[in-house]
Amino acid sequence: MSLSLNRTIDHLKNLMAGMKDLVFPLYSDVKEEDALSEVYNSLRSATDYTVADAFLPKIPEIKRLLELDVKAIAQNDPAAKSEKEIIYCYPAVTAMLYYRTAHELLELGVEIVPRMLTEYAHNVTGIDIHPGAKIGESFAIDHGTGIVIGETAIIGNNVTLYQGVTLGARSFRYDASGRPMNVLRHPILEDGVTVYSNTSILGRVTIGTESVIGGNVWLTHSVPPHSFIVQGRAQESFTDGAGI
Repeated sequence: MSLSLNRTIDHLKNLMAGMKDLVFPLYSDVKEEDALSEVYNSLRSATDYTVADAFLPKIPEIKRLLELDVKAIAQNDPAAKSEKEIIYCYPAVTAMLYYRTAHELLELGVEIVPRMLTEYAHNVTGIDIHPGAKIGESFAIDHGTGIVIGETAIIGNNVTLYQGVTLGARSFRYDASGRPMNVLRHPILEDGVTVYSNTSILGRVTIGTESVIGGNVWLTHSVPPHSFIVQGRAQESFTDGAGI
């Protein structure tokens, strides 16, 4: 099936509206069967019947994971007064709803649409998660602006990322024609890892279980479980004011 870009975008908007109603039914005024029909019809129109049929059984697991993500954010943010506030107000919820939907579609072999979904979420939230990344349960994003998670990144359970974190590639390998090869090139974060703001973790490195990586760190090597990594100590200097 070949659709115009505008028609595809319209179908995907309807798809995600239906997904939000299904995942967070307490905050929706749409009946479950109507939301399910919206998801199915929109996905069928944007892709095909085979994809729509295969995707529907994935929705309960997406819902379960999103509920755990919301709880994880609530446990990590004392400013959050309720889960309802998180669902209504926090960009991380939108980013993860789009990512988890897009990831399942990518796993079903759908082309382009998963990237369209996560790039839309990137545009509206400032959080850039490639649909190919693998993210476990209870994933907490605090603030979120500027977070980048690459295609082959693997994130375990109970991981927390703060704003500006990059899980990126350190370098690229090229094939005989000079094109970059799609190889494993992004970090692995094991269970319970916390990464603070504006830190870049680059390359196929492993951050061990329960490690804490401080802010403004540039990290290109693996660290064992329970590591505590911070940037070098700031140097202070004092002058008599000359030249100021």
